[in-house]
Amino acid sequence: MRGEQTPRLREALEDDIVAGRLRPGQRLDEVGLADRFGVSRTPIREALIQLAASGLVEIRPRRGAFVVLLGPRELIESFELMAEIEASCARLAAQRLGPSDRATIAEAHAACREAVACHDEAAYYPANARFHAAVYAATGNRVLAGEALRLQRGLQPYRRLQLKVPRRMQASFAEHEAIVEALFAGDGPAAAERLRAHVLVQGERFMTLLAALQAEAEAEPRAG
Repeated sequence: MRGEQTPRLREALEDDIVAGRLRPGQRLDEVGLADRFGVSRTPIREALIQLAASGLVEIRPRRGAFVVLLGPRELIESFELMAEIEASCARLAAQRLGPSDRATIAEAHAACREAVACHDEAAYYPANARFHAAVYAATGNRVLAGEALRLQRGLQPYRRLQLKVPRRMQASFAEHEAIVEALFAGDGPAAAERLRAHVLVQGERFMTLLAALQAEAEAEPRAG
């Protein structure tokens, strides 16, 4: 039974981190989580170990488990790596798009459009994640797509915080439009460059992201 509980708990906690309900830097209390899910601490501990292996959680000796909080240098370097990986995905996807790939990308893009029209940030984020995952899948390269998904999961809490930049959601969708245009035209170099620029955080976006992280960290003691 315990072995069956662990994947469910890991997925629930991963969803909480990605959705922002558990914030970067926040301590994960095993007792509180066990009470919440109605289980013993052992499957909670096993789920946290799995999350640590995926890079979403850091386990500190004698202190417990924390949602990963990247420093400024690690953050910018991680986004640089993500940008290069996604650029490679876009280049291959543009060359290999099949009808089903086009349909999946178009569907995710339409969901992003609807969220922007409704000014619904909560709906935009998962639609945005589906859009990027659809591009990864369209590469036809399972190893590359898997690595992109792994990196995306690790950076999802930070990518969500980027939406705190004023009008970032609208700008993100406009960038998606340009990416889709290049993909569907089969223009690999243009698709790669546009997706690379879309993922990179720099200038105002990066400073706003750091400010949002600082605000979250300052709120944590009060929340506890």
